[in-house]
Amino acid sequence: MSQPTIESILHENRTFPPPVEFSQNARIKNLDEYGHFYDKAKADPQGFWAELAETELEWFQKWDQVLDWQPPYAKWFVNGKINISHNCLDRHLTTWRKNKAAIIWEGEPGDSRTLTYAQLHREVCQMANVFKQLGVQKGDRVGIYMPMIPEAAIAMLACARIGAAHSVIFGGFSAEALRTRLGDAQAKLVVTADGGFRKDKVVPLKAAVDEALAHNGVESVNNVLVVQRTKEKVHMEPGRDHWWHDLQAGVSADCPPEPMDSEDLLFILYTSGTTGKPKGVVHTTGGYNLYTHITTKWTFDLQDTDVYWCTADVGWITGHSYIVYGPLSNGATTVMYEGVPRPSNLGCFWDVVEKYGVTIFYTAPTAIRAFIKMGEHHPNRRNLSSLRLLGTVGEPINPEAWMWYHKVIGGERCPIVDTWWQTETGGFMLTPLPGATPTKPGSATFPFPGILADVVDLDGNPVPANEGGYLVIKHPWPSMMRTVYGDDARFRRTYWEHIAPKDGQYFYFAGDGARRDQDGYFWVMGRVDDVISVSGHRLGTMEIESALVSHPAVAEAAVVGKPDEVKGEDVVAFVTLEGEYDPNDSLAQELKDHVVKEIGAIARPGDIHFTDAMPKTRSGKIMRRLLRNLAAGQEVAGDTSTLEDRSVLDKLRGGA
Repeated sequence: MSQPTIESILHENRTFPPPVEFSQNARIKNLDEYGHFYDKAKADPQGFWAELAETELEWFQKWDQVLDWQPPYAKWFVNGKINISHNCLDRHLTTWRKNKAAIIWEGEPGDSRTLTYAQLHREVCQMANVFKQLGVQKGDRVGIYMPMIPEAAIAMLACARIGAAHSVIFGGFSAEALRTRLGDAQAKLVVTADGGFRKDKVVPLKAAVDEALAHNGVESVNNVLVVQRTKEKVHMEPGRDHWWHDLQAGVSADCPPEPMDSEDLLFILYTSGTTGKPKGVVHTTGGYNLYTHITTKWTFDLQDTDVYWCTADVGWITGHSYIVYGPLSNGATTVMYEGVPRPSNLGCFWDVVEKYGVTIFYTAPTAIRAFIKMGEHHPNRRNLSSLRLLGTVGEPINPEAWMWYHKVIGGERCPIVDTWWQTETGGFMLTPLPGATPTKPGSATFPFPGILADVVDLDGNPVPANEGGYLVIKHPWPSMMRTVYGDDARFRRTYWEHIAPKDGQYFYFAGDGARRDQDGYFWVMGRVDDVISVSGHRLGTMEIESALVSHPAVAEAAVVGKPDEVKGEDVVAFVTLEGEYDPNDSLAQELKDHVVKEIGAIARPGDIHFTDAMPKTRSGKIMRRLLRNLAAGQEVAGDTSTLEDRSVLDKLRGGA
């Protein structure tokens, strides 16, 4: 008998059609056009992707076969030859875009640089030649551990140019996290900086590299290339460490792009596992180039006049796909910002929007909830009239945060693209197309054309409307991960064996629950390992969190289950309050009653813990696994290397 599906308890009925003027000028103007592309791709997936590959990208040699699918292993554009650096740079140099801004960069202290496509091309070629001088060859791996400065993107593109695979490690990770990732990838070179600026402090990146390389397991690293950013004094190991500006001074800017096989390794990006060894997600060249290109173009309705800003870090997949490769392949202007909202300037994001006339703004629900807590006066003091489109990424957004984003940041005129995807998928799976799709707050709406998504039970059967289940993809797509680096068995086990194949149909499943409503809209309910089983009812935590956040006192909420002898599990809520509210027992009771009113008695939290902050990863995701340990009175277990602020955990331990 199939395991019961997840019960959906949140109902959101507000709908927002695309603004008429936006639709008139959009690349895809209405649902009929979306339906045309979706049906075309469903009927002939290979023909759909082949046509886009021919018209959207430049190839050195055309492929022999569009798709070789040996489940769960896919090869796209077999024997095609391409270079993603060429598609991001060289092909724009023969057009008017040669002198267009490619990267607009703003440093946290207020310094700035703009690189045109011609200037970016020159710097990428120079860095690629420096890599060659340092012994990097096609097929080698390069570790990149950088602040959010242009050289991070330059290093990525330089690797791609010569056929070396990059592994970008987020600049907030510890020396130990860096060591394990460099060791697993067997990196030959590390590109870093003396430091970077974050939250009014200097992050000592070079010192972390030194510490990582002082331990066993990273003997493959022969050289370290150091960009001077903060000008703080750092140790430079003779023979191993090199200043980028010294080597750049004497190097040629001529470096033709290496013709790469479509299936050649482009990068490895490590996702943090809950325990043990991190997973190295493998992405290859041709299919990833195509998919990030077309999803950027259609989902953001990219126009030549846009100034596009994704607030992520290049250390995450969002930075790879939607700061560097997708925008630059389209010849767009992409903004990079080194800083984050911080005590000295809580409104710094809105300063950047105003200063550069940002038209497309793409950020995370975590950031939006932080903006709400900071107060409307910060965005209201800035001129945000340049914005025409908003986006959200990283986790499901609760409807009240969506509404605040729509009203306060978008002025009720900007469509919102709420995108669902993962490191493993390479690009958007579910997303509105802003000129075509009526949106519902909290819903990622429909699959991107070419993506066959469904919500099924554990036997692979589609579940009825408004019933929760497992969110799966039922056909390969060009940017899908190819394997876990060095561990095919883990790849099969993690993503392809949760739901058994059915009638020859394979199901890609990466851990999220969802439901489809009566109109076919997808609502992502969060990780299925975050499901709470209360008296036989399986409840998704995201919906209870949304109910809590809809109360005016609540800025942020995280819900977990703890063992209960009677009910199986009880609901425990961790709540951060808006500034003018004080934690007390009567407010806790009011919040419990509010959840009952919004959802029903089955979802009533047994305990509410008030906290000033949540334990989060450095990418801003709440680490619910740690909260589950705390709620159950257990020792915190598993990998905590991605935790941003350990003091948050200590405070919760004292009060939970």
